[in-house]
Amino acid sequence: MQNKTIAVVTGGTTGIGKAAVDAFEKRGITTYVLGIGEQPTNTALRKFVSCDVSKNSDVVAAFQQIKKDVGHVNYLVNNAGVLSYGTVTDIDEAEWDRVMGVNLKGSFLCAKNAIPMMPEGSVIINVASVQSYITQPLVAAYCTSKAAVLGLTRSIATDFGPKIRCVAVCPGTIDTPMLHGALAQAADPDAMMAELNAAHLTGRVGKPEEIGELISFLCSDKCAFITGQAIRVDGGLGVNMGGSKN
Repeated sequence: MQNKTIAVVTGGTTGIGKAAVDAFEKRGITTYVLGIGEQPTNTALRKFVSCDVSKNSDVVAAFQQIKKDVGHVNYLVNNAGVLSYGTVTDIDEAEWDRVMGVNLKGSFLCAKNAIPMMPEGSVIINVASVQSYITQPLVAAYCTSKAAVLGLTRSIATDFGPKIRCVAVCPGTIDTPMLHGALAQAADPDAMMAELNAAHLTGRVGKPEEIGELISFLCSDKCAFITGQAIRVDGGLGVNMGGSKN
């Protein structure tokens, strides 16, 4: 089984995670999809493993199963994430811990368990966010967790290179269930969506497949000289200072 390329994608049933799984499937790569909730139908190239990445016991069990099945992991995509609203004075400790548990601790736990199974030339992709750099109001826990993912990325790349590359991907606003959940809480969802589109220099939010294809590309040999870096794929969000073009 060692000559068979194996990927693991957390939060791989929807949004960016599913798009990454789709991109790997196009390359004929067998992918283990780690997630919670209803189990999707397994296929020849997709294997679902129920796993809450914030729980050490779940992560250990998931990677033990993968090791038993195939023995190794070539690509790990730490994509599972949750968004929570609140300032540091609004959010309670349990909610702060939940966000950190999924967005940051989950990436740590999966890397910790995957790395001993990774051969030379393997890749870890950590899905961070444009909010690793710039921040909207009322997302203290989320933006903090995503900024910390960049530090984790640099550390993994430093400690395990050149055997393993580690790269962070920082999406802007992407048309995912997470976005639609946020829109549902807005007083005027249509107005909020128009505002989000206008905030990007592309005039629109991104598509999940635009991030998924990038993740797959970063895992290829064509990107063998990229490691320890954070790549913003954000439609120019936060670049424009405003003002007249005249």
